[in-house]
This record gives sequence, C-alpha cells and structure tokens, in this order.
Amino acid sequence: MIFETIAKTGHEEVVFCHNKDAGLKAIIAIHNTVLGPALGGLRMWPYKTEQDAVNDVLRLSRGMTYKNAVAGLNLGGGKAVIIGDPSKDKSEALFRAFGRFVNSLNGRYITAEDVGIDVNDMEYVFRETEYVTGVHQVHGGSGDPSPFTAYGTLQGLMAALNFRHGNEDVGKYSYAVQGAGHVGSEFIKLLREQGAKVFVTDINKDAVQRCVDELGCEAVGLDEIYDVDADVYSPCALGGTVNEQTIDRIKAKIICGAANNQLATDSIGDELQRRGVLYAPDYAVNAGGVMNVSLEIDGYNRERAMRMMRTIYYNLGRIFEISKTQSVPTYRAADRLAEERIDSIGKIKLPHMGNGSTRFAGRMRGQ
Repeated sequence: MIFETIAKTGHEEVVFCHNKDAGLKAIIAIHNTVLGPALGGLRMWPYKTEQDAVNDVLRLSRGMTYKNAVAGLNLGGGKAVIIGDPSKDKSEALFRAFGRFVNSLNGRYITAEDVGIDVNDMEYVFRETEYVTGVHQVHGGSGDPSPFTAYGTLQGLMAALNFRHGNEDVGKYSYAVQGAGHVGSEFIKLLREQGAKVFVTDINKDAVQRCVDELGCEAVGLDEIYDVDADVYSPCALGGTVNEQTIDRIKAKIICGAANNQLATDSIGDELQRRGVLYAPDYAVNAGGVMNVSLEIDGYNRERAMRMMRTIYYNLGRIFEISKTQSVPTYRAADRLAEERIDSIGKIKLPHMGNGSTRFAGRMRGQ
C-alpha cells in the first residue's frame, strides 16, 4: 500500500534503511524538492509498529515542505525517523550507519536534529556525510537549534498579539505553556524576561519544577493546562493537543506555540476560526530552528540567523491578512502561501535530484 499512500501525500521518494549489525531501522521521506534539496530533522522514537513510523515520517516530511516554503528558504521538505528508544538504543555505529544512507542520496536530503536526537548524535552522522546540519560550533556549525526555534516562536507570538490586540506587549498577557523541553523552556525564559505570567506543564516533573524554581512559573497538571484562564495557549511539545476533547476547555483567544501539528484535524482549525480564536499556524511559527540550521549551507553566522528570525513576524502578518481578506482559516491561509511559492518556482525548476553541489562553506572536520 506504500505507493498508494505516497501518491496521496505527493512524496517523491521514501527510503527504507537497514543495517543489522548497527541495529538500524530507519526511514527517510523526501516530500518535495522543487525549491531545493529536502531539509528536515531526524527523529528517534520507539514506534509501536513500523506502520506508525511510516505514517509519522510521511506526515512530518510534508510539513517540512510547507515550513521551508513559507519561511522563504530555497529548500524542499524531508524527514527521517529511526525506530528505537533514544534512552537506551543509541550508539556510534547506529548513527554512522544512518549517515552513510544519507550520504548515498548525494545531497537530495539534508538531515538535522529532532525529537530524541542531540548535537552529540549529529557528530557521528557528520563523520559519514556532509549533508547534516546542526553540527557543533567547533566544526563551523550552529549547534542546538532550540533557542532559535524559541526566539522565532516569540516573533510569531508578537505578530499574533499585534493582529489581535494592536500591540506587541508580551508581558501584558498570560500564557498556558504545554511542554517544558528544550524549546519550551527556552520560550518560557523569553516570556518571563518580559514579565509575563506563565502556567506550565510537562510530563517531566523535574522540568516543570525547574521552571517554577528558576523562572517563577506556576505549575499545573498535564490535563489541567487546557482549563487555565490564560490569554494565550502555547503547545510546545505534543502534536494534536487542540482537538475535539480540548477545544471547549481552552479559554485562550490566541493559540501560538512551538509544537508541530497542533491541530488534530483541519475541522478543528475551521472551528477555531468560527469561534474567533486566532491560531498562529505551527509550521510558520516554529521555523526558527530550520532557518538557523539552513545557514550552515552557505556558512553559518549567528548575527545573520538572529536577523532572519524576524521574518517569522512578517510571514505571520501575511498569513493573517490572507485569512482576513479571503475569509479562510489561518491554517489554510498558510498552506496557500506555501503552495503559491512552490507552484511559481516549480514552473521554472525541476525537482532537485542530488548532484553533490550543496556547499556547506566554513565547515571543519577532525576537531
């Protein structure tokens, strides 16, 4: 059924990677390369079934196409997953074997960090292929993308506040933040620096306690976060938390966070629009991380990366205006913005077939 599935999703290529000795079971999905080589992170997760892994990588890689397009990057969308428990199944051999599969695609797919993966894992992948971003700064890379994703999320939030309230005063409002991991905790820091009231929850109780002790947040239960009387609901961990079970409980008039796939279904997005809740489309908001690592291709510069984050603010403004003028939900407005760019460039370019010409200026090995 895989060909029938990818025909529906529009994928160009799906690669199944296996190395018995290294214990590697991985899938690389390349969705669309009209704008350039497919860039998207590597996720490691203990999927219950192989079909779950396939479904996830197909969904995530399609999302990267739209994220990169709206972000204005000359990159297509792809994603990779490794089936395994990141707490006990990691090894040098595993990631080097994966790196070899990435290298075999000759630049059609460029990998990066995602859930379950850190910069140390990327070090091993980098030993086998140039086509990896998020490598350590000692190699001329950008390192951990989490702070940039969080800062970009703040830019998206400011655009939403300006559209809804006519100001960007983050500290005036209260926030229910679901998730205090790498990105969520960085986002919370930015909110608290501006004096905002922050309610926080996470499956990791220690992470929540750090937010309470070090940042002055108020802890709430995992399920109670949806009932908090806050101005903004910020999903920063799990996808699909805005769903049929939670939509009536969420009191916030703005939904803006760093998580992927925040809406359980498109119909939820339609209902938010009907209720007058401003949803900031997730892949437009959380593009800061991919913007940051994309700069490694031409030679990384942190100052340039920070300036680039500001474009998220303007992209969200365009999306909100499209939603308003065309009377469509914001998630659909974001899709239209992405599809229009892909379509226009597609008329002058064929898909990127991988020719080994991607640059990665300023990279250094052996350090």
